[in-house]
Amino acid sequence: MSTVVVTDSTSGLSAAERTEHGIRVVPLVLVVDGRERIEGDEVDSRAVVDALRRKAEISTSRPAPATFLRAYEAAAKGGATQIVSVHLSGDLSGTVEAARSAAPESPVPVHVVDSRLIGMALGFAAIGAARDGARGLPVEEVVARLEQCCAASTVRMVVHSLEQLRRGGRIGGARALLGSALALKPVLHIVDGHVEPLERVRTAGKAIARLQALTLQDCRDLPEWAGGVDVAVHHLDAEERASALATALREELDVPVSLSPLTAVIGAHVGLGTIGVGVTPRQRD
Repeated sequence: MSTVVVTDSTSGLSAAERTEHGIRVVPLVLVVDGRERIEGDEVDSRAVVDALRRKAEISTSRPAPATFLRAYEAAAKGGATQIVSVHLSGDLSGTVEAARSAAPESPVPVHVVDSRLIGMALGFAAIGAARDGARGLPVEEVVARLEQCCAASTVRMVVHSLEQLRRGGRIGGARALLGSALALKPVLHIVDGHVEPLERVRTAGKAIARLQALTLQDCRDLPEWAGGVDVAVHHLDAEERASALATALREELDVPVSLSPLTAVIGAHVGLGTIGVGVTPRQRD
């Protein structure tokens, strides 16, 4: 049996990573001034930065179930006998529900997993599942290990403003911070799939320092089953500060730390100046 992983474009996987691990990616849609654009193929983070700077009207939409079905059919045609379809948090997008709607029509069984994550925390989890599938583990074990990995992962971010989260309706418990002093920089995290406030810090520099400290703690307190850890630093129009954070984490942890812009769809909801960190424990082989 051959298990293939399908995820979505908010995972932030590069073309090389997709190819290396045989992962199929279903794109979300970004809508700028009423024009729909396919994430990855037609629009990237640079377009979002431009749109936000000129205060364009921005929204996003999930893939249609038919788009998922085409991905499942292509995977089956390529030799898949089982599919694991893992996606960004169902509390932040209807993407996972679209996957569930398409699954019964797939020519091969599809196991849909709500990662409760965003960004490369999701991407790393998808890679781990693809590795397990390539090793020939039973699909039930692949799914169980994937769910364990997702539950132990963390996503934290510092946003310059809560306005984009408010406009997009993804603000969650961070709504309580609206109207607080502008000098306070909120450190947010994903809790059970939705955005919640973690701390409020006086300056952006101190907020990023907290991201670093919390990431170091995560990486040093891994679960017993973990055989390593993957770390990603994301940003939207904050490359200099994000790069400095990634460098500091590499030096402290002595592990690879990836650095990349947020995907277009995620960037549209968190806004300019956002810096985030995803930490995903890696299952032992």
